[in-house]
Amino acid sequence: MRTYTFKPLRGADWLALYKSEGLPIQQEFLGELIGFFTTEIGDISQIVHIWAYKGLDDRLERRDRMAADSRWQEFGRKVKALDILVSMESRITRPTDFSPLK
Repeated sequence: MRTYTFKPLRGADWLALYKSEGLPIQQEFLGELIGFFTTEIGDISQIVHIWAYKGLDDRLERRDRMAADSRWQEFGRKVKALDILVSMESRITRPTDFSPLK
């Protein structure tokens, strides 16, 4: 699970760029997108996305391949040029045996 916090009222700028350029690359490399969310109540400057992996090694291998891709590197440069990211937090979570989402 990754949470991005943006400068106030700027998350939509990142989301538009991500939807057109970042998402297709991540879908190619990362595989299973579980969910992508904007905050309705709470810190409205946050966007959260969740991807599923077979395990930590699978995640590392997929993300390493993506990081080496020139399209992803160019997307990163464009995001940096927007100068709107305040923070990024990544969490690795595990479903319980009774979780409907596995």
